[in-house]
Formats: sequence, C-alpha cells, structure tokens
Amino acid sequence: MKLLVIGSGGREHALVWRLSLSPRVKKIYVSPGNAGTANNDRIENISETDINDLINFAKIHNINMTIVGPEAPLAAGIVDNFREAGLKIFGPTKAAAQLESSKIFAKNFMIKHKIPTAKYACFENAVEAHNYIDNEEMPIVIKVDGLASGKGVVVAKSKEEAHDAINKFTNNFYSQNILIEEYLEGEEASFIVMSDGTNVLALATSQDHKRLLDEDLGPNTGGMGAYSPASIITPDIYNRIMRDVILPTINGMSKDGIPFTGFLYAGVMISNKLNNSAEKDIKILEFNCRIGDPEAQPIMMRMKTDLVDIFEHAINNSLDKAEIMWDRRTAVGVVIASKGYPDNPELGFPITGLPKDTDECVVFHSATKKLNNEIITSGGRVLCVTTLGDSIRIAREKAYDIISNIHFDGMQYRKDIGWRAMKSNKKNN
Repeated sequence: MKLLVIGSGGREHALVWRLSLSPRVKKIYVSPGNAGTANNDRIENISETDINDLINFAKIHNINMTIVGPEAPLAAGIVDNFREAGLKIFGPTKAAAQLESSKIFAKNFMIKHKIPTAKYACFENAVEAHNYIDNEEMPIVIKVDGLASGKGVVVAKSKEEAHDAINKFTNNFYSQNILIEEYLEGEEASFIVMSDGTNVLALATSQDHKRLLDEDLGPNTGGMGAYSPASIITPDIYNRIMRDVILPTINGMSKDGIPFTGFLYAGVMISNKLNNSAEKDIKILEFNCRIGDPEAQPIMMRMKTDLVDIFEHAINNSLDKAEIMWDRRTAVGVVIASKGYPDNPELGFPITGLPKDTDECVVFHSATKKLNNEIITSGGRVLCVTTLGDSIRIAREKAYDIISNIHFDGMQYRKDIGWRAMKSNKKNN
C-alpha cells in the first residue's frame, strides 16, 4: 500500500511514524515533510505542495490513501479536490472545515445545536469591538475569526490588554473579524475523535500546554507539550462529552447538509462545579478539524492498533467496525522551541544530541530540515521529545533526561509539562 501524508510538522511526523509500523505499508510520501519524516527507505519527502500537483502525484504514483495533517490545506478545499479526482482522502471538506477556519461559524453552529460554549459577541470592525470591551468585565478572551496557527487568542486581564489585542489582530497579520468571549475558569483538555460522517471513534484523551512558559504564563502558542491520558477526563466526563458535544456536532453537521469526515478536536473547558452542585461543568472553547499538535505525538505513542486499518474504516464509512487498542502507560511529549517563538523565532541553528528512536522514546520533528548532512532548525516549534512510562512522573523524567543531551542555540522548553496530572496524582495518593 502507498500512502501520502500532507504536512510538515510534529503531528505529521507522528502519523507517518505510526503508519510506517504497519506491515501493509510499502511506501509513504510526505508533502513536504521535515528532517525527521524521511528517515528510512519506505518514507520519502516530496516537494509538491500545490493541490493540483499533489493530485497528479497521487495518480501517477498510485496512492491508495491520502491523510491531511494541517488546517490550511483543509480550509483551501484539498479534500473536495481529491474526491472530485476520484482519490481517497481522509479529512473534512472545505465547508466542514469551517468549524475551525471560522470561529464565528463554529460559535453560531454550537448555539444552533445546543452545544455548551461560552457567551460571545462578533465584530466586523475594531471600533465596535473596542466599544464592547469598555462595557465588559475583565478578564475576557479576544480571538481572531480565522486560522492563526494557535496564536490568534489573547486572554486579556485588563481593558488595556484587550484593546491592544484588538489592535494587533485588526492592524497586523491577523486582519480578520474579531470574536470576544467570556473568560471561563477551569481546566482545559483535548478530546479528539475520528468521524466518517456518521460513525465516531474516539482517540485517547490528552491535555495540551498552550502557554509558552512554566506555570501557564506567557503568550499562547501552538502548544508546548502534551500528555495522554488526561486524568481530568473521568469516565463520567468522557460520556458527557460524547453525548453533549461530539455526537450533536456530527449529527448537526449532517443535518445542516455538511457531513463531517476527518479528525474532530474539541477543546473542552472543565470547571469545578455546575450550578453549585458537585457535577463539573463542560463548555467547548473551540473546534479543530485535525488531530492536535502536540497531542498527536503522545497519542500515537500509545496507539497499539494498525493505524492503516483505522484510516481505511474511516474512508470507507465503516468506523463502527473499528476499535483502537491503547498502551496502558502514560505518554508525555515536551516541545523544544526556537528562541523568539512564538512571535519571531530565530532559525538556522544545527541540532546536536538527538537520540535514536526506541520503543519508549521518539523525538518527533516539527520545524527541521537537512542541510549539508546536518539537521537544522527551520521554524518555531522544532522538536517534540515523546516518551512512555508507567506513570506521568516516570514518563516525564525520561523526556527531560533526553532533552538534557539535545542542543541548539537559543532552545527553550517548559520544565513542567504534565504538572496538572502530577498534582492530581499527588492529591489522590
């Protein structure tokens, strides 16, 4: 079987790594890939990135299945184009990808289908947004309507911060409509499923660390680390997310004439109490139409089932017949980023000290490329050191031990990935 994976980040490296373990796979092409994806004879990075060029490539090379990693090609309609060309591809259509590509679309959808979410207001110009802020209590959340690689969100603790965020989003790179939401207290977790348009298969639970610095300080990023499973998602909360969020979303998209196929990621805020009772409250912060990054890395580390089989079920509308087996151990992924990330990452530095992959540790590449037989940095989030251990503590210790031997100029990483789970375990012991 020949596969094509679209993307160049850590999520795509994790998918390619898991797919390459299947005995059914003859060749995996990655567009454009990174220095970590082309690490054996069965995996090859390709230069084609234009949708029409990729369609021609898939036809010429008899690709059996294409998997799309990042959001941009989904929002551009790559799935629609591939299907029109008679090619099998996993991901949402351009219309369905609006759940991520437009936060306003997603909010309106959630309200229509009674999916729990934060109060919000939408604005087409900065003047109206500024006036709204003047009459609201802080903290408050300012979001860009469209895609912003995880960096189009500001939690403003003061009116000054809120006004600055609006100016930044409307005057600079993120020149789009603005969404302003109430600030929700609680603990955030990632709930990711696969859908074939009708059936749903949930992946292992996980928790991301979006802030740049320890103790959840600093600016939002694309994610500085993750672990799986997420202890905050108890069996009761799991069932409620499926019942109140995931199934209404899949059914609602179908009713609206936009069947959703692909990965669906729900960013879930779990607060302490619901209506002053002992039951926790659940609200959706956002939807993504892809598997998360860095959540994909620990999730793929824990997967024991042949991923090719799962994708085949998803593409052939038979996910109800699929089942995934998971390693009972905890997986931790720690992102190593460039100096200056997330705003102005410094690039082009050689990376040393990379270990060989083992059954308990894989270093997934994100922003890397090969130059003169060296692996160098080429973007903001560079690597994700991902380990397995019998507990969150053991897995985390392994990750940081490995990181202590890796070096490139200006590298930065959080020292507290998994701190919520560590705190929870301590409390429960």
